Amino acid sequence: MKIAALIPARFASTRFEGKPLAKIMGKSMIQHVWEGVSKSAVISEIIVATEDKRVFDAVINFGGNAVMTKDTHASGTDRIIEASENLDADIILNIQGDEPLVNNEIIDALIEPFKEDDGIIFTSVKTPIYSFEEFMDINSVKVVTDNSDYGIYFSRSPIPFDRNRYDLKFNLIDNIMNTNKKNNSNNSKDKKNNKGSEKPFGFKHLGFYGYRKDFLKTFGLLPPSYLEQKEMLEQLRAIENGYKIKVKTVSISTIPVDIPADIKKVESYLLKLYN
Repeated sequence: MKIAALIPARFASTRFEGKPLAKIMGKSMIQHVWEGVSKSAVISEIIVATEDKRVFDAVINFGGNAVMTKDTHASGTDRIIEASENLDADIILNIQGDEPLVNNEIIDALIEPFKEDDGIIFTSVKTPIYSFEEFMDINSVKVVTDNSDYGIYFSRSPIPFDRNRYDLKFNLIDNIMNTNKKNNSNNSKDKKNNKGSEKPFGFKHLGFYGYRKDFLKTFGLLPPSYLEQKEMLEQLRAIENGYKIKVKTVSISTIPVDIPADIKKVESYLLKLYN
């Protein structure tokens, strides 16, 4: 099974022009992404797909592989569909060019379902959310899955709604949590297994995808769907058209770079990691 990782990297980002070339600890973000992906031993080919010659040249200069694509694509998925047309691969991974902390755990979680089940055509990943602020943040996409780890719904809204944990305005019900802690205080085993705030509020969807190549072409031909346009989440297009997305759980989150201020967040994380 040949696996190719494609990295869409758009220079003309509305909120952060030139984002792929932004420096993170002295190295361009696109190089951080490339190096994170290249640590995987199972990927046969890595390609950066960009609409800008400056990004293309930067990738070639650090020893990577890049292709030029149209500058009219509405999404990164459209960009990798074009870039993968003549690619000899069975599985295509979509690794966003603004995810400098991508690692092997994420890549393995995207790939493993394809090895386990020939019927799986679309994969992604999720991670637990332990911060209530992040759970409420509309920029943090949430996902709920069924007992077989297939996505039921993706949303910018906080899902699922836990009636025992917050009120109708999504305020935490502190008295319930405090009562639970008091009830468990005399039983060390129960206390260990019921840590209140350490219970995840939900699951964050991380924007990494895996596709069987034939399905990627099919997906690209589907028109934008109703829910997709409401939430601005293109993975909903697959669900609305009856396709299943296998969403595996990983233990870590990432820090996607959406605006210039996110660079400092990534650098702070890396400094702590190195130290």
